[in-house]
Amino acid sequence: MEFPLYISFLFLIFLGFFCSSKAYTFYAGGKSGWILKPSESYNHWAERNRFQVNDTIVFKYKKGHNSVLIVHKDDYIKCKKDKPIHALKNSHSKFKFPKSGPFYFISGHADNCKNGQKLIVVVLSPNHNKTSVETPPPSPAPAPTKSAAASIGSSGLVWFFSLIIAAIFSSLV
Repeated sequence: MEFPLYISFLFLIFLGFFCSSKAYTFYAGGKSGWILKPSESYNHWAERNRFQVNDTIVFKYKKGHNSVLIVHKDDYIKCKKDKPIHALKNSHSKFKFPKSGPFYFISGHADNCKNGQKLIVVVLSPNHNKTSVETPPPSPAPAPTKSAAASIGSSGLVWFFSLIIAAIFSSLV
């Protein structure tokens, strides 16, 4: 039975794409969920996490007893609920971050926002490690002291091992 080389190649492309698309799901407030008095403030919880474009945040709460409103910064500060950007009303509300920047969430129930049930999530840009100011090109670097494998990075290692797997499959032909 032959195992065509193109199937190995397609497998390699699929594996690389799958491993490079790293969208995560976060649960607002962690184990506590979207409650009035969490064990840790929502903003402290958010500061401990790194949110990126296409990540999803899930708000878990009792259906009919709460909601989540996505609002503008001024409405977040003043806990104004009358003109939300978007309202999430089921007990397992999900929101996928479409772009980088700050997102402001408040509780839509009674005075919960004024009592601290609100959250700011800052979504990092895809290029957050790059500087926005152009710098002159660096002078020639000295010879590297680390091995090449150590400087590849995690996505480079995934591709490297994918190539090895593809080579093994193609040798079975």
